[in-house]
Amino acid sequence: MRADRLVATLLLMQSRGRVTAAEIAGELEVSVATARRDLEALSAAGVPVYPQPGRGGGWSLVGGARTDLSGLTEPEARALFLLAGPSASAVPEVKSALRKLVRALPQTFRTDAQAAADAIVIDPARWGERDQARPKLVELLQRAVVERRKVRLTYARVGERTRRVVDPWGLVDKDAIWYLIADTDRGRRTFRVDRIVDAAITDEIGHRPADFDLSTAWEEVVDEVEQRRAATSATALIASQLLPILCEQQGRHCVVDGPVADGRVQVRITAPTPRMIAQQLAGWGAEIEVLAPQSVQSELAVLGAELVDRYGE
Repeated sequence: MRADRLVATLLLMQSRGRVTAAEIAGELEVSVATARRDLEALSAAGVPVYPQPGRGGGWSLVGGARTDLSGLTEPEARALFLLAGPSASAVPEVKSALRKLVRALPQTFRTDAQAAADAIVIDPARWGERDQARPKLVELLQRAVVERRKVRLTYARVGERTRRVVDPWGLVDKDAIWYLIADTDRGRRTFRVDRIVDAAITDEIGHRPADFDLSTAWEEVVDEVEQRRAATSATALIASQLLPILCEQQGRHCVVDGPVADGRVQVRITAPTPRMIAQQLAGWGAEIEVLAPQSVQSELAVLGAELVDRYGE
C-alpha cells in the first residue's frame, strides 16, 4: 500500500538522515524505481524531501533526522497526512502508522494533521457509475474540512437548485464519484460533489463532533442507500461459468446462495423494483432462469413481448 510506504519512507529518512533510493528499496522490499517515485511524491506534496546528487549523495529531509517529526512545518505535516489518509480507512496498518505519527508530531500540529488524515475515505466498490474526472471543488472542500470552516454552496437536484451553509465533516471517493458528508440545519446530509454548482469557504468556524468517525458515517450512508436499492429481491439460476460475469455486473446486488442439483448456481438479485430487476436480467435471455417472484417473471414477459413487437417479423 503506497500510503504505508510513504510514512515508512519518511520515518526511515529521519532515523538515518540521508538515504538512497536503493537503500529504501531494500528496507521496504520494493523496486528502486518505486522507492524513487515515493520520494518524488513526498517532495511534490510539500514534504521537505530533496535529492543530493553525486558521490555520497542521496535523499535528505530538511532539518535533519528528527524522530519526533519536529522538522515538519504545519503545512508540510498536513500535506503528508493528506497523502496517506485516504488509504487508512481500508488498511489497518496504515491507520496504526498514522496514529503513531500523530503522536510524534508537535502538539500544535496534531489537530490539523489528524483532520487531514480523516478528511477523505476511499470506497472502491461501484454503484454502477462510470469513472469520472475528479471534481474541481474537491480540493476546496478538503481544505474546508481540514481548517474547520463552514462552506456556502449551491446544490443542483432534479429540477431545482438550493443554497445553504454547511459544516463539512469529510469527503468520500467512491469509485471516482465524490461525496461530501456535512452538517446542515436539518442534520447530517450527504452531497454528491459533482452536483455542487458553486462553493465558497466562509470565515465562520465549523464544528465537528469529537466522536464523529468518517468511515463509520459512510458505512451508514451506504447501508441506507443499499436498503433502498434492495427493496425487491429475485431468486434465479445461472450456469456456474457465467456466475463471475453476473457478480461483476451486479456487484453487491448479487448474492450467491450456492449450487443446485443440475450444476447451476442459485443467486439472489436485488433492485428497487421488479421492473428494474427484469431490465437488468433481460439481456441474459435464456442464460438466466428467474424462479421467483412472480412480479419479476411478469415484467420479463412484458419486456419480451415489447421486444418481439418491435423487432419480430
